[in-house]
Amino acid sequence: MSKVLVPVAWPYANGPRHIGHVAGFGIPSDIFARYMRMKGHDVLMISGTDEHGTPILVQAESEGVTPQELADRYNLVIVKDLVNLGLSYDLFTRTTAVNHHETVQEMFTTILGNGYMIKKVTKSAISPSTGRTLPDRYIEGTCPICGYAEARGDQCDNCGNQLDAIDLINPRSKINGETPNFVDTEHFFLDLPKLKVALEKWLKTRKNWRPSVINFSINLLEDMQARAMTRDIDWGIRVPIEGWKDQQNKRLYVWFDAVIGYLSASIEWARRTGDPDAWRKWWNDPETQSYYFMGKDNITFHSQIWPAELLAYNGKGDLGGTAGKFGTLTLPTEVVASEFLTMEGKRFSSSRGIVIYVRDLLSRYQTDALRYYISIAGPETSDANFTWEDFYRRTNNELIASWGNLVNRVLNLTYKNFAEMPAYSTETEPNELDTQLSGKIEQGFTEIGELIESQRQKDAMRHLMHLVQDANQYITVTEPWTLKDDQQKPRLAQILHTALQAIADLNIMFAPFLVHSTQKVYESLGFTGTLSALPVMKEVADLDDASRKYPIITGDYVLGETVQKWERKPLIVGAPISKPAPIFEKLDLAGVEEELSLMSNAVS
Repeated sequence: MSKVLVPVAWPYANGPRHIGHVAGFGIPSDIFARYMRMKGHDVLMISGTDEHGTPILVQAESEGVTPQELADRYNLVIVKDLVNLGLSYDLFTRTTAVNHHETVQEMFTTILGNGYMIKKVTKSAISPSTGRTLPDRYIEGTCPICGYAEARGDQCDNCGNQLDAIDLINPRSKINGETPNFVDTEHFFLDLPKLKVALEKWLKTRKNWRPSVINFSINLLEDMQARAMTRDIDWGIRVPIEGWKDQQNKRLYVWFDAVIGYLSASIEWARRTGDPDAWRKWWNDPETQSYYFMGKDNITFHSQIWPAELLAYNGKGDLGGTAGKFGTLTLPTEVVASEFLTMEGKRFSSSRGIVIYVRDLLSRYQTDALRYYISIAGPETSDANFTWEDFYRRTNNELIASWGNLVNRVLNLTYKNFAEMPAYSTETEPNELDTQLSGKIEQGFTEIGELIESQRQKDAMRHLMHLVQDANQYITVTEPWTLKDDQQKPRLAQILHTALQAIADLNIMFAPFLVHSTQKVYESLGFTGTLSALPVMKEVADLDDASRKYPIITGDYVLGETVQKWERKPLIVGAPISKPAPIFEKLDLAGVEEELSLMSNAVS
């Protein structure tokens, strides 16, 4: 058994999340974590809501509430959505927790002490109409490198290069369109050039990354420049040094603090378990495997900025240095970045009505229908397009017609003929068709497992559905419904036992993907207990400020107790079988036009 860390991108708490978000960070990370637990690994899956930075500040001002009140509102919305999706976090917390602030400040002071934070005078954008600082992410213009017309003041999403707002061609405020004024200001910068050699050495040891991720990451090394890690803003974590910590308008950059959340969430999880040092098993052991899940727009921060911060904290750059109280921290094993999901051929846009929020979809459709769709058609290695027609088609023609139909017709035949789990009859010779199907499906545990481990979840689901087709074909060929005489009953028992064992095996393989329906199938087969545990939402007090309370996601995911092993589980002969009910809801195709009409009305 090995330690496996699954850090998941932190959803930003300025609104509800749409399905494009969870297609990139949520469902893929949960599938991987669930599978690794079933394989017997000690998994720690952590994340939380990202609650600092400009967008929350600007939105709070426009709504007449405090940034904390806005963050509280959407933190709760996001927690509920992720629980309803069945995402099995060991801890999902938030960046406004006191523990997080202290962890970030420790990282900053150690990196500064090791010499990798340098002061520089740069230009700060000021809004002419308000006189307030206009943070980089709220300035856009044309990228001076690639010509992209909607580059941000800190980074171009088209070419991936970091930018300074003053370098943009025709810079303008995203808030009101005005041209900002630029004035001198002093900030701390992470000295990336002093970390380039160590960062390049680490990157070139990475194996089996998705080609688009590793190629993009290595290309970032070509023009590494120091990057600002403080901002002129009054909402965020204070800079913890003399002369800075009392300045109201100087805070640590939200992206410096957000990625450190992976560490702070691990520490908070350990403290909440009663073993404050338990997190070190995942962060101080070089044998630990860590897989970071996110969308492709976050690659820069996870393959360059976060590893550079870790190297700087560990004292592994050109200047050397000594690790702080957290000890030497492990770098990512893999950055698992998915591409983008579009909707009906267009980029998601809440303001233009091109969006489907998680909570809205789950209020109308089964959770596992969405999880199946993302698993089979999501943006794993190339951009994918969500359409209502495709969602309905895959739900009805694949999930229901193939898998759901297999389960229901075999259980119905068993209920009518035996009303209990039949034994594989020894009254007649074993049949070659039985052994072929049984062997092929048992081999699926190895083949599908290897695909999930190598971050090829779509291939894993395709292979799984092929095995479902094989099981359906077995029923078609053996025709158990024709075996009605008493003399044929031993052969009927053989067929149904073989098919039921195949369903039990397939159901275990589906467990990381379909977390609700697989429990129903598990129980229908006569098994008791939990196949794959679900997360829970709990309200807790801040560990360092009992006056503050907030919801977290957690759960009990213990192998052998609440998590089934990734292997064949023999049927319980004689277990009662009840008349089955459909496990999935067939979708009325008229709903496609209704959804498109809702979307059209929102856009207009």
